[in-house]
Amino acid sequence: MKNCVIKIGSNVLIHENGQPNLQRMESLSRQVASLFRDGSKIILISSGAVAFGKGEQALPEKLDPVLKKQIWAATGQVELIKTYKDFFGKLGIPVAQILVTKEDFRDRKHFLNMKNCIQGLLRQGILPIINENDTVAISELMFTDNDELASLTAAMINADSLILLTNVDGVYDGPPSHPDAKLIPVIHSANFENEIQISPVKSSFGRGGMLTKLNMAKKSADLGIRVLIANGTKENILAELASGTAKHTVFEPLAKKQSPKKWLAHGEQYFKGEITVNAGAKEALFSEKITSILPVGITSTTGSFSKGDIISVLDQEGQRLGLGRAEYSDLHLKERLGMKNQKPFIHYDYLYLF
Repeated sequence: MKNCVIKIGSNVLIHENGQPNLQRMESLSRQVASLFRDGSKIILISSGAVAFGKGEQALPEKLDPVLKKQIWAATGQVELIKTYKDFFGKLGIPVAQILVTKEDFRDRKHFLNMKNCIQGLLRQGILPIINENDTVAISELMFTDNDELASLTAAMINADSLILLTNVDGVYDGPPSHPDAKLIPVIHSANFENEIQISPVKSSFGRGGMLTKLNMAKKSADLGIRVLIANGTKENILAELASGTAKHTVFEPLAKKQSPKKWLAHGEQYFKGEITVNAGAKEALFSEKITSILPVGITSTTGSFSKGDIISVLDQEGQRLGLGRAEYSDLHLKERLGMKNQKPFIHYDYLYLF
């Protein structure tokens, strides 16, 4: 775990009565610090801000739910990071807070600026702690939960490992509460699409559940990132994961993808336009030969976009084939549709196929 993103869920950090579990936070901080001092580059994604805020600030029942969450996130984020700063400070490790929204991952330049900032902090021996900026995020641009944020971050920094800490030992072949349910220790790429019964129960404090963890784990493993789902409520869980003695589920990764393709892989929800390619272009894309998308193979385009925006690629039946980065605007593309001897609209290096 030399380059690792660790996500700690609300159900790990919060007691059943809604109060922060400071003893567990201190224990996990100590474990993260141990890995950090041993040379691992750790980025921490921590839930818990809203739960901390609920304990800090009582609000009227009739207050708008979105506003309540914003207030709790704003007040709770202060307490959450202060608590981490105290715990890590005692262990001699400075921390930095980074608040993000999904919008921050949309633009390639902004994406690279965040990446450079995180890498700069790590080079200076500072532990980055990342969370969603719930105070400004609007619903359509909110992360599904912090599992998605963790997956995006792992792709951004080219992590070799992503650890998702929850309150169960991993992925089971049935509801974990069922006596016959068995832990699945390893999931290979060939098993990703198999039907696995996942409990739909979500945390009282977070937005996610095991289903989103499975989806994010699959995507990260597809990008070449090893994903481990484990029980963060167990003592010394990170040390046991490092030594290979902990109960957990590991998603074995496929071959690593290039950094631009990792950025594109998470762009399904915020592409700016769509193109439709003909049958010949589709066949070429999925052949063994490295292929860019040329105007001659594009039959139509929709949406308004500029150079550098994320574009969705469809076939003539409307099936989504992948995502790419536009090399020029929609206006320039429309002038070149179906024409030969033109500059690629999406270069292979900036094309991610599903």
